[in-house]
Amino acid sequence: MILDNIILAVEDELSEAIATKILNSFAIKITDTIREGGNAYLREKALELNRAANGMDIFLLTDLDSPKNCPPRLIRSWIKGPLHPRLIFRVAVMEVESWVIADRIGIANFLSIPIHRIPRATDEILNPKEFLVSLARMSKKRKLRNELIPQQGSGIPFSYGYNTRLSSFVRDHWDLERAATVSPSLKRTLERLRLLRE
Repeated sequence: MILDNIILAVEDELSEAIATKILNSFAIKITDTIREGGNAYLREKALELNRAANGMDIFLLTDLDSPKNCPPRLIRSWIKGPLHPRLIFRVAVMEVESWVIADRIGIANFLSIPIHRIPRATDEILNPKEFLVSLARMSKKRKLRNELIPQQGSGIPFSYGYNTRLSSFVRDHWDLERAATVSPSLKRTLERLRLLRE
């Protein structure tokens, strides 16, 4: 299998930034990106993507979201049959934010917080989005706090700049290999791509 070009299917802007960084690190060119309506849309399209993989390579990245699930079970529930080898279906445990936080040095510097505030087992954080926002509350950077933390009583989990600002961090500062030493689910994704490239 020669993996040079790929179609990317992701939930949101942050997932796209992460997947792009991962694929770029293996010199894999993204020819098209599917980013429509989050997790529900990807789940709805999974069978179609599995069929489409007969003629093209596809990288699908989604979140596990629940500790009651596991990546193989989630994949089986979406695909309902054999997974085509050209559909590279990866699941971030629990969410892609777990992978972002896994670069403990990078995220500590980005938020201007002490590194000891960030756990060493980021895949075990039950709600990484919420946890990341809680870390942002400690930041000394007021503009960053405004962009990440929702206003009290807004009823939303994060502020207007959350995806854009974190995507910028991923593109410019996130250390992929450093994060993979902390997040087993990210490490497995890199190992899978490494095997396919070899």
